[in-house]
Amino acid sequence: MVNNMKKIVNKLAVGTPNIMGQENLLVSAVLLPLVVVDGVTEILFEVRSMLLHRQPGEICFPGGRVERHELDNPAAAAVRETAEELGLQCNDIELLAPMDLMITPMGTVTYPYVGYILSPERIKPNREEVESTFTVPLSFLTAYQPQTSIVDVATRYNRDFPLHRVPESYRGGWQKRWSFPTYIYEYEDYFIWGMTAIILHHFLDMLQS
Repeated sequence: MVNNMKKIVNKLAVGTPNIMGQENLLVSAVLLPLVVVDGVTEILFEVRSMLLHRQPGEICFPGGRVERHELDNPAAAAVRETAEELGLQCNDIELLAPMDLMITPMGTVTYPYVGYILSPERIKPNREEVESTFTVPLSFLTAYQPQTSIVDVATRYNRDFPLHRVPESYRGGWQKRWSFPTYIYEYEDYFIWGMTAIILHHFLDMLQS
C-alpha cells in the first residue's frame, strides 16, 4: 500500500498543473495596444479582413492562436501575432502587463496582455487579415457607459449518450447552463462587442477600481 502511494505521488509530481482538456480548446493570446497620438493615449483596434472565413469585418484586438511551442509563454504569441497583423517588428511592441485569463463556455481560452506600440507610424496592416485599424481615446472609453447584455449558454447531449442512466431532467434537449454579461461600445461608426468588448471592459475596470 505504501509503495502504491509513493508511485501515485511520483506520478502526480511530474510537471505543473495546466488547464484540463486544453487539447479540446482554442487557446489564443491578444494584445490590448496603447498608442500615443498627438500626445493623447489611445487604444488601437483592428477591423478584420472581409477575406477571413471566421468573423470577417468584426472589430478585435490583434492576436491569434497560441502555437504548441508557445503554450508556456503565451505573451510571445500575443507579440508575434500583433507584429504580423500590423506589419511591425516584435521590438516595436513593449509588453506592459498581463491581464486575467479569460475562459469562455464556447471553448476558448484567451491570454490578454496590455502593450505599447512604440512607433505607430510604422503600422502597415496585413490586408489578408486586417481591413483597417483605428484608435479610440482612452479618456473617451473611461467616461463611456457601455450597454450591458446577458448571453445564455446551453448544452445538449447527443443521441449516443445513455440518457436513461442519468436523472430525467437531462433528457429535455437544450439546457441552460451559464449566463454571463457582455458589453457594447460604440465610437463613431464602430461597433465593439463580443470578447473584445469584455476584455476592454475588464481593462477599463482595472484602471478605475
